[in-house]
Order: sequence, then C-alpha cells, then structure tokens
Amino acid sequence: MPAKAEITARRNWRDRFLDSVERLGNALPDPVAIFVIIIVILMLVSALGAAQGWTATNPVTGEVLKAKSLFSEELLRQLLTEVPKTYTGFTPLGFALTIMLGAGVAEHSGLLSALLRRALQGISVKLLTPAVILIGMLSIHAFDAGFLVYVPLAGMIFAAAGRNPVMGIILGFAGCCTGLAGNLFPGQYDVLILGITQTGARLLVPQWEMNPFGNWWFILAIAVSYIGLGWLVAERIVAPRLGDWHGHKDGSFEPPPPLGECERRGLRAAGLVALVFAAGVAAMLLLPGYTPLYDHTAEPAQRILPFYRATVPLLFVLMLTSGWAYGKAVGTISSHRDVVKMMAKGLEGMLPYLVLAFFAAHFVAMFGWSNLAPITAIQGASGLRAMDAPPALLLPLLTTASAWLDFLIASGSAKWTAMAPVAVPMLMLLDVSPEMTTAAYRVGDVVTNLISPLNAYFVLTLIYCQRWIPTFRLGSLLSATLPIAAAYYVAGMLLTVGWVALDIPVGPGASVTYQLPVK
Repeated sequence: MPAKAEITARRNWRDRFLDSVERLGNALPDPVAIFVIIIVILMLVSALGAAQGWTATNPVTGEVLKAKSLFSEELLRQLLTEVPKTYTGFTPLGFALTIMLGAGVAEHSGLLSALLRRALQGISVKLLTPAVILIGMLSIHAFDAGFLVYVPLAGMIFAAAGRNPVMGIILGFAGCCTGLAGNLFPGQYDVLILGITQTGARLLVPQWEMNPFGNWWFILAIAVSYIGLGWLVAERIVAPRLGDWHGHKDGSFEPPPPLGECERRGLRAAGLVALVFAAGVAAMLLLPGYTPLYDHTAEPAQRILPFYRATVPLLFVLMLTSGWAYGKAVGTISSHRDVVKMMAKGLEGMLPYLVLAFFAAHFVAMFGWSNLAPITAIQGASGLRAMDAPPALLLPLLTTASAWLDFLIASGSAKWTAMAPVAVPMLMLLDVSPEMTTAAYRVGDVVTNLISPLNAYFVLTLIYCQRWIPTFRLGSLLSATLPIAAAYYVAGMLLTVGWVALDIPVGPGASVTYQLPVK
C-alpha cells in the first residue's frame, strides 16, 4: 500500500510540473512575436558585442571573427535591401513548399488516405507507437521531408486507429528528431555531419579520411534505446495528458472502412507509377555515362550526395505522379485542372507557416551576419577544452553544450561547422576518436529540437496539431515533448558514458579511442 501511494505522489508531482510548463508555455506570445522579440534582443546584443570587441579565432582559416553590430550601416543596408532574398532563401521554406505541392495531390486525390488504411491492416494498434517513432527515424534519410510529410501523416494514422491524432503527430516529430542521432542504418546526414568532422580532424592529421559508417553501431544503439524509451514515456506520461480521441463532435468514432475495389485499383495504378519512377531514379544513379544523381568526380564517400540532396524534389514528383494516377483510376481527377487545384489546396494549410518563416529566416540570417553564432560556438568549445576533464566526463559536457547551443543555432550542420574545428582536434589530443566526438555531439543536437520554439519544425508541428485541436497551444506541445526530450537526454548521456567506459566500437572501423600518428 505505501508503495502505491508513493507512486501516486510521484505522478501527481510530475503532472503538476508539466501543468506548470503548459501554463507557462501558453502564456508566451505567438511564435511570430517570439521571433520579433528575439530579433530585437539580437540587434541589441550585437551592438554590445561590437562595442566590447567580442572575438573568436576560426580554427580552420585562422581568421579572427569579430562581433558586428546589426545597427551598422553595412548590415542595416543588407537587412533592408535583401528582405525578399533572405525570405525566399530560407531553406526550410523551400523544402516545405516543394513537398506540399506534391502532397496536396496525393492527399486530395485520396491516395494518402487509402495508403494509411492499407498500412493499418498490417500494424497492431498495440505496436502503433513504436512503429510511428521508428518510421519517423527512417524518414530523416529523406532530408527534411519527414518533418513536412510524415509528421502530419502520423496524426492521420493515429486518428484512423481511433487514437488521439495529436499523439501521433508528437511521436512522428520525436521520431524525425531522433533520426539525426539514432537510426537503423547510415544515410545522407551521416555523410554530411562526418564530412564536417573531417574538416576539424584534418587540422591535426591532414590525411584523416571520413568514414560514412563511423557512427553506425552507436546510432543503432540510440535508435533501439530511444524507441523503447519513447514508447514508455509516450504511453505512461504523454498519452494520459492528451486524453482520448473522441472523433466526431458527438463523441463517436467510426473505424475506417475496408478498401473497396475502386480504391484497390487506384493503389495498383499508383504503385505501377511508383515502380516506373523508382526505375528512373535508379537509372540516373547507375546508367553508364549518364548519372546526374551520382558524382563520379567526388571523393568516394561524397559521390552519393547528389541523390540525397535531390530527395525533396524527387518526393515531390513521386507524390504528384502517383497521386495523379490514383485519382484518375478512382475518378477524383478528371483533368490536369483538378491536379492544379489540389496543388493549391495543399498550400492552404501552410499559410501560418509562411508568416512564421518570414521572421525565422531573418533571425537566422541576422544571427549569422553579426558573427555571434560562430563566436558563441567556438567559445563554448574552447571552454570545454579549458576544463581538461577525462573523456568520460568531457563527452557528456560536449553533448550538453550541443543541446544548449541548439537554442541559438537550430541547424545541426551549421552548429557543428562552427564547433568541429575546435572540439574534434581538442578531443583527438585527449585520445578520443573523431567518430566518438561526433556521436556525442549528435545526441545533444536531438534533445533541444524537441522543445525549442525557435526550431521552425517545432512550430510547424504545432500548426499540424492545431488542425485537429484548434485550441492546442505552444505550452500544450511543450509539456508533451518535454518528458520525451528529458528522457532522451538522460539516456543519451548514460549511453555515451557507458560507451566510452566499455570502449565499444562506434562503427565499423571506428573505435572510441584515437592515437595520433607518430611523425
């Protein structure tokens, strides 16, 4: 009996804390207003930094980076004259618009609904939570398409199964974020992030070569542990807070009907188009003498990068063509005019994001112009070096620094570009391999993405939630993702410490320790 009372007390304390987080988050201004406030603060800090002479030395080029005031003639002129360029050049915006054009056709033709209903026939409702997290991890191999396409689909999957769709959206988002540090197999992000690691490693060892599989065993362990942990936290903490899904306004829920013959015919047509499309992509990768998606002139580990970078437009074409084929087969599309209307409808739900992206784009650009981003990252990494701590302690500190810096620099690759030239050589001198350093960094990069209102995809996830529950607010999302982020942070730190202590290989041909070559 006392044990049960103790458990109840802990649950009550936890719920009260998350209630406070939700109230505090809901009291915050709209995310657009938050960006405006942060931009004003950034401008003031940049002026202070320029006046105080804040600097940092780029370890790669030796260039001394000086803080620049955003009130200076040069940067104020750049800000005012490049507003359209800054807005349209915001990478997540281009990804989002491109994907949603194709997704609009796939959705409004009925293809996505049919695919989801077909998929549910093979997935047990009991395994829905880990399945959604796992697929979210895998979707990150399609660059940011997972955040743009898969996350809202995860909500539809949960709704079709009679569960709260917001729960599905949050799990899909968590899976996509986790995919940056944990996955079943390496992909484009491993090539990108370890390529940046190579830049730092070559400051000490010019002949050091990037191993694209250098984090495989570690990211596999992260994937397995985070799926189980996310499943536990989601069902025990997040689901009770969100409550049951009652479907229609009268509280009833109608399970999705089985696929009819017409819909099965549409799926066969869409599948045939998808096979033709896949064959075309394979040809552009493998056809002798004509490989636009494979760069034979690049270093071996970099040759597949054109394919990875073309993932978003390729997905656009795939969804457009397969959705069109499905619509023609079932009768929802009669001409190209219907396709154009569906593409336009696909963008309607993006209007709030278009407003947000304007301010987010300028914040990111202005932060870079001021030089405060690289100065912050370089000084943070230098602080870790000054501690002269053992690797088992230093790597978790690097993970923590990565997590906190994510509030300032949302892009994991941009942040690592600034940190790697200091962190990687520093830890190589302490006998830690570049691969292990990269793995520790990636753990921290995941955690903050789940809870940062400055992460554009966090705000986009909020918009997805509000499609199902209009009263769902920023604090509601934050209180739902915070338990997952906290659990991932603790588990990631423990896994990193254990990995170093047990000296487990980080990946094929990549160990925890490193010995500098003897001259």
